[in-house]
Formats: sequence, C-alpha cells, structure tokens
Amino acid sequence: MPCIMSALPPDQIRTMRESAQAAKEPLGSLARRWSDLHEQAGQLASLAGLAPEAASGAVAGFSAQLGEASEWQRELAWQGIEDIDAMMRPGLAALRTLTERGQEAAVPALALWREFHAARDAVLAVVDRD
Repeated sequence: MPCIMSALPPDQIRTMRESAQAAKEPLGSLARRWSDLHEQAGQLASLAGLAPEAASGAVAGFSAQLGEASEWQRELAWQGIEDIDAMMRPGLAALRTLTERGQEAAVPALALWREFHAARDAVLAVVDRD
C-alpha cells in the first residue's frame, strides 16, 4: 500500500482538527466559556477600579444568538473566545503579581479591560443576526 503524505505540516493539521472539533462543541459549552470570560472580566474590573459590568443586551443574549448562528459563525465565535481567554489569563496573572508586590495595577488593568471589550465586541459582531 502506498504511503500517503499530506502537503500540510503536522502543526497546521492539528490546528485544523482542533478547529473542526471546536465547531462541533455543543452550544452550552460555548455559552459556558462566554460566562467564564465574564467572570474574569469582573475580576479585571475590580483590579481596574471599575464597578462590575451588568450583563445586558447582546452580552446577555449571546447564548440565544449562538442558537441561531450558522456553523461558521459558531466556529469563529469559539476561536474569538479562545483568543480572549488567551489574553485574559496571563493578563490577570500579571496584574495580580503587580498587586502582590504592592504596585499599582489600575492603569494596565484598564488597558486590558479596553482590549477585552474590543475583542468581545468582535465576537458579538460575528454572531449578530441583525
């Protein structure tokens, strides 16, 4: 039997498989990840000296929008959520380190807060049906 080789490097094939798996994830998993991001955002708001954000409008309706979204929209939303998480986890860890050292974390926390909002708005735009 002849050996069949792919023209793509192994890392790219793995990324494609992971992306395909993410698209198959149940909507509840996406909604849960969305909720987890907003818990992180609450911690970030506290570090930035801001009041926690109330879930309303498109943010609160994200799960419903996912239910109406097409597969490609859900896949892009999943990737966007992954990207936000990849930004938030190390950012929050760094901010906590600053506060543990007694340094002021409000200014960098506010910068991360703005980045979070920009990225979140992009994810919301992907699933927006209007």
